[in-house]
Amino acid sequence: MDKLNQEKEHLLEIASRPLVPRALGYIRMTGPGLLQSAMTLGAGSAAASVVAGASFGYKLLWVQPIAMFLGVMMFAALSNVVLTTQERPYWGFMRETGKIWKPFAALIFLWGLGSIMSSVIWHFPQYGLAAGAARSMVEQFAPNMTLAKSGIYTTAGYAVSYAAGLLILCINIVVVFNYGRGGVGIRIYEWFLRCMIALVFLTFLLVVVINFHKIQWLEMFRGFTGFYAKEILYDKYDPKTITTVLGMLGAAVGINMTFMYPYSLLKKGWGKEHKTLAKWDLGLTMFLPFVIVTSLVMIGLTVSGIYDGTDIVNSGIKPLDAAKALHTDWISPHTATLIFCGGLFGMTCGAISTHMTCCGFTMCEMLGLEPTTWRFRLFALTPVIGFFGVAVNLPFWFPVAASAVCFTMLPIAYITFLLMNNRRSYIGAAVGKGFSRWLFNAVLVIALIAATIGAGIALKTRVYDELKKHLTPDKPAVTMRLNELKN
Repeated sequence: MDKLNQEKEHLLEIASRPLVPRALGYIRMTGPGLLQSAMTLGAGSAAASVVAGASFGYKLLWVQPIAMFLGVMMFAALSNVVLTTQERPYWGFMRETGKIWKPFAALIFLWGLGSIMSSVIWHFPQYGLAAGAARSMVEQFAPNMTLAKSGIYTTAGYAVSYAAGLLILCINIVVVFNYGRGGVGIRIYEWFLRCMIALVFLTFLLVVVINFHKIQWLEMFRGFTGFYAKEILYDKYDPKTITTVLGMLGAAVGINMTFMYPYSLLKKGWGKEHKTLAKWDLGLTMFLPFVIVTSLVMIGLTVSGIYDGTDIVNSGIKPLDAAKALHTDWISPHTATLIFCGGLFGMTCGAISTHMTCCGFTMCEMLGLEPTTWRFRLFALTPVIGFFGVAVNLPFWFPVAASAVCFTMLPIAYITFLLMNNRRSYIGAAVGKGFSRWLFNAVLVIALIAATIGAGIALKTRVYDELKKHLTPDKPAVTMRLNELKN
């Protein structure tokens, strides 16, 4: 209690400082936003940003800031509710939504289930990205070693993949188990995430610095302001382009982030007095890192010549292909690959650890258990099956099932946050008043609409189209077989 009182007094002192010292004071106390930043800066963000930069150069720079801004606004509403009530939201939201409409309460269960499913399913590509980075490094430094033949890994290929996965797994078990014990463990975990985000940032910053003289500043400004939005999305309409944009929007905020965030606030012991700190936390450690890193990826791919100016979706490019952006007269391909793969390792480490942390909280909550140290650690191991993503491709129905639940649940979670943030019987005067309340709600509605449209398109492309592709008979093959039978 004494420590909490000291923290409250310190927050009052920070609030009285000028802008820059105030920001520096708040950033030293941040934490929950870091978890969200690390979770979203993973394989999905890397792939979406690499494809966008390689395909459209500066022209889609506006998408990531808008996507994350809308996500941060929803998280601000969620933090307002949780810090006001000091209640764990899963059961609180189930009770309150049941008062509004009883069937709605059942959807809160799917909110938790979707968080677990997404953490497990999207764990696989994180390990796949880490293993791919390891194989690229081995191929650079040992070109005579054969890691794959005809698309199938050799014994050496499997050995490298599983060794990389085991290293990543061990690192993340150590840091996540530290988080579970609280106190110093939380600080160790948060510094681990800061280091991983810094590693990713420095990697892509180096790409831009090397090619700094090639930056077209006016074009970059136009990219951030949406100058080319109409040209790209309407004049040159292409369904693949729309999918790319929606993929970037979808990679910004995941359903598991919405579940983990409020519990990370409570884990830190934050209350009503921390509301201002929570806003700064979201801005400084969630919004800025995501926007800066994803923008650096896109700018780096543009200035290094990987973008060819055609404005056609280059879906064949992979995150590891972007290592070419580091090649210069004084940075060899070997060194470039090593640096770039280090950044990708940072991405995967941050995302994997937060997936594990999310499952630790979510499983305890859904089972109605107090998240003691060992319970949290046990349930944090739930997504570890994703380790096999180093060399194993998931059956098509795994990501299809996850997409069906997760993309459906994100708009429903947003509706819940919107309702709870305006439910006076639940949070009292914290609903706000006047013009600022209506403006904030207007932004939340826009975020909800964007999430709903994105979910609809994602369900079509990732669920309906995938099911149709795998379940519809191959017509040429069927016709050929019928002809054989006739003959």
